[in-house]
Amino acid sequence: MPPVRVFLDRCSLWAMLALVSLLSACASAPKYTVDDGRKVDPVLLGSISTYGAGERAIRPAITRSATLKDTECDKQWELPFAVVSSQGWEETDRVAWVRALGVDERLTVIATSPGSPLNPGDKIIAVAGNDSAEAEQQLLALSEIRDRGRAFSVLLSTGRNVVIQPFEVCRGYTRFAPPNTPKMQDYHWLMSMHPLEVPLASMTEDEALWLVLWSQGVSEEGGARMKTVHYGSKIASTLYSIFTIATGLKGAALAADAAVSAAKNAAASAVSEVLKQQLIDQGKALALQKLRESFTESLESMTKSQVLGALQKAAANRGALSGISYIASTAFERADTWAFARVEKLNGNPLAAFSLHQKLLERDLTANSMIMDAERLSALNKVAAAKGFETEVVAILKGIKPDEMVADVGAMPVASARKRFSYTLDNDPGANPYANGLIDATLSMPLATKKGK
Repeated sequence: MPPVRVFLDRCSLWAMLALVSLLSACASAPKYTVDDGRKVDPVLLGSISTYGAGERAIRPAITRSATLKDTECDKQWELPFAVVSSQGWEETDRVAWVRALGVDERLTVIATSPGSPLNPGDKIIAVAGNDSAEAEQQLLALSEIRDRGRAFSVLLSTGRNVVIQPFEVCRGYTRFAPPNTPKMQDYHWLMSMHPLEVPLASMTEDEALWLVLWSQGVSEEGGARMKTVHYGSKIASTLYSIFTIATGLKGAALAADAAVSAAKNAAASAVSEVLKQQLIDQGKALALQKLRESFTESLESMTKSQVLGALQKAAANRGALSGISYIASTAFERADTWAFARVEKLNGNPLAAFSLHQKLLERDLTANSMIMDAERLSALNKVAAAKGFETEVVAILKGIKPDEMVADVGAMPVASARKRFSYTLDNDPGANPYANGLIDATLSMPLATKKGK
């Protein structure tokens, strides 16, 4: 065979082998969701964006709370960043995650604290050597190694290894509801999960700090009561393994939401009827006042009327909490006082509690624990007044005095009717796995069901 032909045949063989190798590499390379421009659920898209905004607000606050080095609380370990993954969601919903926050199936950093070695958008592909393709397994590995409290490394998609150092905070993680169940709220001695309407208030740094410290205060001040109704001692490490509710508990969150919706709807219906009649009565009174008083005075009266309605809805929301969350709600005033003192120690503005409350009130966002009912508002106002802040509080509340609100709202039966605290729950925990809330249910939930698939 002529030398030239042999050379060409060898070149062809090499080219074929190279092509096969390239095709094999392409076939084995993981494919991640990209934004292909398709139509996605606008509500879910908005909820994902709000979830990201909430995480960006609280991450610096969590780190800031740790600088207090509080000796009067139990501790948990935290990280200076938040990650989520879209793995396990439907294809179109995964596109929504990419579009809203740049999140794909890999663990994606969506929020960081100042000084974090990771940046928003970083993709983690291995945690301390664990390079599982299952995001759930990597989340578990991340939480387990976090709770050892020692430095560890993560491998990014760029090939860079980064060393991470966990830090201690007071017990009581601050988390937000999953974007697919944005209204969910759950309060537990290990974690408070706030509905996504709270980040809609565009929190300042001090307001975010208040949210974090208050969540810790619920744990510290209400933990003993909550534990008395807990069946068993299963808290050791199970919950700590759940690193992110947003993705790791997608299915469980839906199930828990459905499990309590009937009771909440019944309560909301009762509240709605009372509110409807009160608003009718208030409207009649205001119409008469407009004939008697100046326009400015009528506006002031209307503002007070709206405040009364919002405070009643806040009280109704608190009264509708069930399971462990209901027990937690009996400690909300003490959590307010606990957080107020610590905001001051961190050189923050303790009146952030009132400004966040007012923002939520003015936006009619009342189904959360950051807007205070009249009793809480009055109790915290007394704490602020003892520090010389009474005038500032009234200014933040646009001239409304908390003690006057207590008297006015006191005549409203739905707002003032609070269940008497009992160390036993009215509902049987065994009747439904989510009877005591999503967080409590995860303590005994088999790992396979946590994947939400």
